Amino acid sequence: MLLRLAVAVLSFVGSVLSQATPYTDPDNGITLWGFTDPVHHVTYGYVFPPVAANANEFIGEIVAPIEAKWAGVSPIGSMLHSLLLVAWPNGNSIIRSARYATDYVQPTVMSGPILTDLPATKVNATHWKWVYRCQNCVSWSTADGTSTLPVDGFGAPAWVFSTVGVDTPSSVSSTFQEHTDFGFYGFDFSQAHVDTATYANWAAGGTGGGTPTITTTSTTTTPTQPPVSATPYDYIVVGAGPGGLIAADRLSEAGKKVLLLERGGPATWETGGTYGPAWAKGANLTKFDVPGLFETMFSDSNPFWWCKDVNVFAGCLLGGGTTINGALYWIPPYSDFATTTGWPSSWGNHQPYTDKMKARLPSTDTPSTDGKHYLEQSADVAAKLLDVQGYRRLTINDNPDQKDHVYGYSAFDFIKGKRGGPVATYFKTAKARPNFTYKQYVYVLNVVRNGAQVTGVKTNDTSLGPDGIIPLTPKGRVILSAGSFGSPRILFRSGIGPSDMVNIVKADAAAGPNLPPQAQWINLPVGYNVSDNPSINLVFTHPSIDAYENWAQVWSSPRPADSAQYLNSQSGVLAAASPRLNFWRAYSGSDGKTRWMQGTVRPGAASVDTVYSYNASQIFTITVYLSTGITSRGRIGIDAAMTARPLVTPWFKDPIDKAVLIQGINDIVANIKNVSGLTLITPDNTTTINDYVNNYDPASLNSNHWVGSNTIGTAGKAVVDENTKVFNTNNLFVVDASIIPQMPMGNPHGAIMSMAEQAVTKILGLVGGP
Repeated sequence: MLLRLAVAVLSFVGSVLSQATPYTDPDNGITLWGFTDPVHHVTYGYVFPPVAANANEFIGEIVAPIEAKWAGVSPIGSMLHSLLLVAWPNGNSIIRSARYATDYVQPTVMSGPILTDLPATKVNATHWKWVYRCQNCVSWSTADGTSTLPVDGFGAPAWVFSTVGVDTPSSVSSTFQEHTDFGFYGFDFSQAHVDTATYANWAAGGTGGGTPTITTTSTTTTPTQPPVSATPYDYIVVGAGPGGLIAADRLSEAGKKVLLLERGGPATWETGGTYGPAWAKGANLTKFDVPGLFETMFSDSNPFWWCKDVNVFAGCLLGGGTTINGALYWIPPYSDFATTTGWPSSWGNHQPYTDKMKARLPSTDTPSTDGKHYLEQSADVAAKLLDVQGYRRLTINDNPDQKDHVYGYSAFDFIKGKRGGPVATYFKTAKARPNFTYKQYVYVLNVVRNGAQVTGVKTNDTSLGPDGIIPLTPKGRVILSAGSFGSPRILFRSGIGPSDMVNIVKADAAAGPNLPPQAQWINLPVGYNVSDNPSINLVFTHPSIDAYENWAQVWSSPRPADSAQYLNSQSGVLAAASPRLNFWRAYSGSDGKTRWMQGTVRPGAASVDTVYSYNASQIFTITVYLSTGITSRGRIGIDAAMTARPLVTPWFKDPIDKAVLIQGINDIVANIKNVSGLTLITPDNTTTINDYVNNYDPASLNSNHWVGSNTIGTAGKAVVDENTKVFNTNNLFVVDASIIPQMPMGNPHGAIMSMAEQAVTKILGLVGGP
């Protein structure tokens, strides 16, 4: 169990974490204060005797769907030197134990706590429940002294969850794999107490109601909970990715009262993040600040930034994908907003909006603060390969409309050697305005609507409004910016989309009751028209290459000179992500349509499959994509667990797409012999390029550049109109990658940001708004 984020989270306790609230267990009448994770639907609850009693115990429970193979809690919110309680079903019984860990390894059984199962502990066909009394559990001895729960104050308990069963289900000391998910929530422990008689009754196995009390001192009082009131907003923006950040900033700049909701938490140091490498301790740098740590996003044992209810890589934190991607930042060419790529004609003049974006966030192909390029051997070798194929070198973003037979240094949106993006620019200006409110760790379930009119959003945070509902002002609007998977899911849960998806929501016990009446369902092609770049990795070796230990050491033990240089001046190798060079070429397919191939060159390799012996310190990768002009389409939807996923993958559905990509790869490797010392090792000479592509693992084709699931266009064929308003609604909009109808020319976040600039201008220009 890797609950490493407690320190990072605690700085936000009480203001942005989802909060524990009181509830009464229907099986035993016990009133607990707890939290239900909206993704896995597991409830974690606690109740304490009066503070004045100085009792070293509490009553707790875990209620989980049968899919939860095990779950656990850390009441104090950390893993190390903490009381850890875990439980799992074994047949019709619950097996549970108290655990303790002194390092981030398998926790062992803890002596001292006394666990007593209470009535209502059970296992049935759909759920399991553990109700327990935990004695010797408020204070416990550690190597450094004593740890104590803040029973008269505020804290951030942690929960853990796993879909992988324990190794020996019948044993209380069973080992188990690391949890598959975890999280925190705010908890005012001082509220979670009952009077002595009530607690004694429940602790002895009694049932029935009692009188909850607030016991912040030695005096016991009956709570007087004020009713939760909700603040209405002119605009509620759901999702703090690039689309949502730009929309929220420009709307607040226009004087509108704006609420921005993000389901995740902070990332960079400037936003309150603290999760960084040990070698950067004290430097006010997190994993997300340091560009050179990009490759570790996919290998970290504690990847809290990935959305846990999307089955592809998707970022759930401030900045969304722009906080965890390689930050390749391409200024959009004309084709990115042309009618030939599916855009309404009113979008054709993108330049004023792209200029606004560039003014806020310039690109750079020399991210190191000293203006030098580092670790460029792979770029130099690839350039030799491309030169003999008629390519020419450009500064790519100075010539955005030139994308045939061109290459240049990779361009990024890093700022002064650190991750920049919309978080460091648009968010920075928005949060300084008094009419802008930002809430994180808020999960939006659905929009609340009466027919075509949206009146607010429903969230998991009841501190923001009754039943978690946040209202709009009378002329207010909602903008969904939750991404190509998140925005469709919210629409499905709001009764908008194909009937098969909305009926899945209807069948869900928690989500179904929040749907509008079936007569108000809106049938739109939500989830269709989905594109993503198919990508194929080619791995080479060359004696000049420095593979940089394949980026394996940059988190724990980077080269000392490089880490020292970066800490001193944000310069050197670690001031850039792994890409070093990019190139494009246009191809005409057998159907007469033009498709563009893109390539990205970087030291190292994600995987190598070869019969050749090779020097691992000399490997580099060219990833070959197909972008604008691609004709294959897929579909995004949800399953019965409300997990967003591709229902139909979008790669190579049209065989001409595959044929063009194969042609492009064959052209790339055709002149290998012209570059002395260059060897292609994946694929090697045991297979052809055709067979290599045809047998490529479909899961590895994913570039995570998903667009189109809420495509813009005309009524009957699209989800949003030319102003990004959802068809058949009055005041619901989508501003994120999901409205883009065709793959952009390059990695999409530049196109997304330009799109957002234009979209918010159109929204502000519509009559009838706030």
